[in-house]
Amino acid sequence: MVLEGNPEVGSPRTSDLQHTGNKGSCLLSSPSEGAQPGEEPIKYGELIVLGYNGCLANGDKGRRRSRLALSRRPHANGVKPDVMHHISTPLVSKALSNRGQHSISYTLSRSHSVIVEYTHDSDTDMFQIGRSTENMIDFVVTDTSPGGSAAEGPSAQSTISRYACRILCDRRPPYTARIYAAGFDASSNIFLGERAAKWRTPDGLMDGLTTNGVLVMHPAGGFSEDSAPGVWREISVCGNVYTLRDSRSAQQRGKLVENESNVLQDGSLIDLCGATLLWRTPAGLLRAPTLKQLEAQRQEANAARPQCPVGLSTLAFPSPARGRTAPDKQQPWVYVRCGHVHGYHGWGCRRERGPQERECPLCRLVGPYVPLWLGQEAGLCLDPGPPSHAFAPCGHVCSEKTARYWAQTPLPHGTHAFHAACPFCGAWLTGEHGCVRLIFQGPLD
Repeated sequence: MVLEGNPEVGSPRTSDLQHTGNKGSCLLSSPSEGAQPGEEPIKYGELIVLGYNGCLANGDKGRRRSRLALSRRPHANGVKPDVMHHISTPLVSKALSNRGQHSISYTLSRSHSVIVEYTHDSDTDMFQIGRSTENMIDFVVTDTSPGGSAAEGPSAQSTISRYACRILCDRRPPYTARIYAAGFDASSNIFLGERAAKWRTPDGLMDGLTTNGVLVMHPAGGFSEDSAPGVWREISVCGNVYTLRDSRSAQQRGKLVENESNVLQDGSLIDLCGATLLWRTPAGLLRAPTLKQLEAQRQEANAARPQCPVGLSTLAFPSPARGRTAPDKQQPWVYVRCGHVHGYHGWGCRRERGPQERECPLCRLVGPYVPLWLGQEAGLCLDPGPPSHAFAPCGHVCSEKTARYWAQTPLPHGTHAFHAACPFCGAWLTGEHGCVRLIFQGPLD
C-alpha cells in the first residue's frame, strides 16, 4: 500500500503544523504546567467574536461563547509532520483507521492520494475552532447575523466549516500563536477531497485550502490608537500566506506572499466565512479599557445630565445589567446623519423617505433616528477614550479612535464582498464616514 515514505517532510513552515488530541476544553480555568496551585495559567491570548457586544444573545455557555481565553494546557497536545505516504485512494480509509495517528489526506485523483502523518510535539498547544460541537473543538462558532444574533436550528444554512481552523501556541516565551486552515476531526484526520484546492510545493510537499477558506488581516501599526487596517490574506492548511482567490470557494489559489507569516498579532482578524474573530494578546489587553472603566465612563456621562434640546428631559445611558431589550425612558436617541442627541419622540417622521427616517428639529437633516447603546465588549476598543462617537445606523457608542478604525475596516461578506460593520452588533455601516460625532446638550440650570 505504501509507495513512498519521507520522514524529512518538515520544512520550516510545514513543520509548524500542529494538532491536538484535545482532552477537555476548559481553557479559562485549567491549570497549566509549571503553574503553582492557586496561580492563573499562562494566557496566550483571547479570541473575541465580532457582533455580540460581550455576550451571546442566549448567554455564554461552555465552549459556545462570544469570547474565549486560550491558556497553556497541563500537557502539550501539539503534533508535527512526520512521514508522507503516496497510496492508492481506495485504501485511504484503511490507512486512516488508527485514531491515535493524526494525519492530513490529500486526494489527487480517484486512484492516488497523499497522506502526511503527524507525530507528537511537546513544544506546542493546539486549539481548534469550528461549527462542530464535538469534543475536539475548543471554541464553537456559529454564523453571526447583523444585530448580534446567531443562526440557530437545523434549517439554518451555515457557511462555517465544522472544523474551520486551528491555532498553535508555543508553550515557551514569547508564546507565539500561529493559525492554520482546517481542523482535525474525531478520527484525528483532515481530508482535502478531489475538488479541494491543493498542490505540491516546490520542495515536493503538499499544501491546500479549505472550501470557503480562512482569511486573516493583520492591522498596520498594531491594535492601538495609530492602527490602520491591513490587507486580507488567505491561510493554507500548512500555514502559508496567499493573496485572496477570485471568489471565496474558487479552486485556483492566490499568489504566495513570502514576506508575510501566519503569526497572529494583537488585533489580527480571522474570518471563517460566517463569523469574524479578533485576536487580542495579553499585552494588548492591558492597553484596552476594562469593564470598570467603561462603567465609570457611563456614570460620568450620566452625571453631566445631558438634556433633550426640545423636550428638555434629562437623558441617561441605562446600566448594562438591564440588557438590550427595549430602550429606557431616559435613553438618549441620535439622528445619525448629524449627531444631535435627543430624547425619544414620535414626530418629524418622513415616511416618504423610509420608515426609519426622521427630520432633526435642530438642523433639519433627514435620516435614521435610533437609540444609543454603549459598546460593552472592551476588547474591541483601541483606547480608553470617552464615548464620543456612534456607529451609523445602529447607534453603538465608543471612543473616536475606535469608531474611526472599525468604520474604515472592510470585513468579508459572502463569496467576494467586503463591508465595514459595527464590531458590537455586526450591522453594516452606512453614511459617508460610517460613524458620527455625538452632540449633547448640557443642562440649562
